[in-house]
Amino acid sequence: MINVVAQNPGPQTIQPNPKVTPGEAQQNFSNTLKNAIENLNDVQIESDKKTAALAKGEIDDLHDVMITAQKASVTLETTVQIQKKVIDAYNEIMRMQV
Repeated sequence: MINVVAQNPGPQTIQPNPKVTPGEAQQNFSNTLKNAIENLNDVQIESDKKTAALAKGEIDDLHDVMITAQKASVTLETTVQIQKKVIDAYNEIMRMQV
C-alpha cells in the first residue's frame, strides 16, 4: 500500500508579465468576460431548445432535458456570483487611497 502525502507549497504569488501592456491586459480581460457571457448564452439557448422540443413531443428523453436545464441554472448562478465578486473587487479598489 502506497501512502501519498500532499505537500503544501505555501502561498503562491502571481508574477506580472512585463511583456503585456495595460491595454493588452484590458483587452484580454474583456475577451475573457465576453467569452464567458457567450458561453452562458449558448447554454441557456440549448436548454430552451430542449425544453421546447420536449413540450412539442419532438424528444422524449426527460433526463437529458433536466440535466441541460440544471447545467444552465448552475452556469447562470456561477456567473451571477462571479459578477458580484468582480463588483466587490472594483469597489474595494476604488476605496483604496493612492
